[in-house]
Amino acid sequence: MGHNNQNATAIVCAYNEEKTIGGILETLLKCAELKEIIVVNDGSNDGTSATLKEFANNPKVRIIEFPHNRGKGFAMAEAIVKAQSEILLFVDGDLLNFEKHYVLKLLDPLLEGKADMVIGHPTENMFDEKLNPFRPLAGERVVYRKDIFPLTEAIRNSRYGVETLINLYYSAQNLKVQYVSLWGLIHPIKFQKYPVRDAMQGYWKAASQIAMTTMKNYTLLFLIIRNIFGKFI
Repeated sequence: MGHNNQNATAIVCAYNEEKTIGGILETLLKCAELKEIIVVNDGSNDGTSATLKEFANNPKVRIIEFPHNRGKGFAMAEAIVKAQSEILLFVDGDLLNFEKHYVLKLLDPLLEGKADMVIGHPTENMFDEKLNPFRPLAGERVVYRKDIFPLTEAIRNSRYGVETLINLYYSAQNLKVQYVSLWGLIHPIKFQKYPVRDAMQGYWKAASQIAMTTMKNYTLLFLIIRNIFGKFI
């Protein structure tokens, strides 16, 4: 598939991202590689809805509004079901200085047959590029819809464990994963967005949901271990 075939769908899930969601959508709309952009407003109670209304008449943008917060996994699953393209590009709704070239950097390895999933992690220094332990949890990723669709219902209930679930599934299926560094892209940490107490609670909730997702999907862990041992037999 060439870059200009417009056969990719961008999926953006947002919860209270009035400060950043507009800029992200403006950048995505500049990308000829995208057939459609699906935005899921996950029950925001700030000005996110008002910002999204500015894009409501654009034929490439589809807006899904939840009356209350359902969680990141539920929002992603809803968009996966609704997407009409064979390639899905997931983009977090709270990124700073998100630019067009990041989209191409994410799409290229998939289009070139080098990977079944591409994970792009915001990179500000050499530590981020080589040693950041949170790279696998980055929300910026590209997948084939046919690969991720069988996981949709499990994703729906995974909340903040969604990236962990996807990673486990791809490893269990022996699908190729490639990481790319998105130099200059900034994904603010919770301490930069919320008061200390709220940030701590947010991290605890995320950690708990990641741990729960891992424990619930022990069969995927078994398959991963079997795959590892199978390489040496």
